[in-house]
Amino acid sequence: MSFNMVRPPKGSEIVQQHLLNRIVSGEYSPGSRLPTVADLANGYDVGRSTIREALSALKAMGYIDIKHGGGTFVSKQLPIENDPNKNVLSPSMDSLREVIEARKYIESGCSALAAERRTEEDLEALEQIIQLMINSVDDETQSEVADAAFHLQIAQASHNRLMIQLMESLNQRIGESIGESRKLWFYSERATAERLLAEHLSIYEAIKTKNSVLASNTMLQHLSKVEQVTKKHL
Repeated sequence: MSFNMVRPPKGSEIVQQHLLNRIVSGEYSPGSRLPTVADLANGYDVGRSTIREALSALKAMGYIDIKHGGGTFVSKQLPIENDPNKNVLSPSMDSLREVIEARKYIESGCSALAAERRTEEDLEALEQIIQLMINSVDDETQSEVADAAFHLQIAQASHNRLMIQLMESLNQRIGESIGESRKLWFYSERATAERLLAEHLSIYEAIKTKNSVLASNTMLQHLSKVEQVTKKHL
């Protein structure tokens, strides 16, 4: 006789499931505000990190929205299939992982070439996107747009037509992967948004100083972190 290992649920998974049941049952109605992280932590008698991890999963599943400095709200439009046991991210798991893997190899090369070949016009374009990132650090939707634009602009700065075509052909998939990975990234707190901004700034600085090795490595490190977060949650 063989037995399958049974892993006891983590605290965050228990909280996630309980909150999800309360949302699906209508106790927390669409558009309503959830208690603060501190209040939830006190109510469930767990640490705040446990609450944040549970909320991160619910956000990735489409059940809640996070507003930096404005609280956590039940999504006005809940997922079509309100099945608390359904992982809505599963169908895209393999696709998301493959896109990130491809990005690591393509974009590290684009960054190296951009550092070698960038023009003042390329730098100006990157600087404008960086400024947009700074201005929209509290606006998740606009941050995603700026994030995708930044990566595509680096390809443009490589001045390699094939690289540019590759990135443009993957533009929609990359935009989707950025959106999904940002949803998964640790509760989308302002601290996380600022950390992502700092990573993009480091890539920009390496390109600006024409350090191709540093530009490639910094981009690779950035995308490797994205990959790690994705694997952790998926």
